[in-house]
Amino acid sequence: MHIHQISVFLENRAGQLAEITQLLAENGVDIRAISIAETMDYGVARMIVNDSHKASDILLQHGAILSMTPVWVVEVPDRPAGLSELLTVLAQYHVDLEYMYSLFTHGKGCAYMVLRIREEEAFRTALAASEIKVVGAAELGLF
Repeated sequence: MHIHQISVFLENRAGQLAEITQLLAENGVDIRAISIAETMDYGVARMIVNDSHKASDILLQHGAILSMTPVWVVEVPDRPAGLSELLTVLAQYHVDLEYMYSLFTHGKGCAYMVLRIREEEAFRTALAASEIKVVGAAELGLF
């Protein structure tokens, strides 16, 4: 039950991220999570939005270079050690995380973490053996 993340490649120049977020805002796309990674030559904005297909169409029409990637969203108890407990379970089952970041949305005493998993089979085994709850697109109000 993964969701789609949009990864937009950015030039390293002032204002490009503002342009992209403004373009999405003007078209009614709500950014639910964002993570920015930078190298010397370019940056990557990883985003979870309320409508990934609409957002990708808009960005492509305006010349953006992007990719869509499956990611998982899981609940993390919003308390000290909540994230540590999740990561400990994943480590016990040898789940290799490529990266993770949090969603802006919180609910029911939980935070939500976006996970990019390298080996899905190990992740599914960890899910079956633990109390980790995957959160789906519908629950997050995504299209």
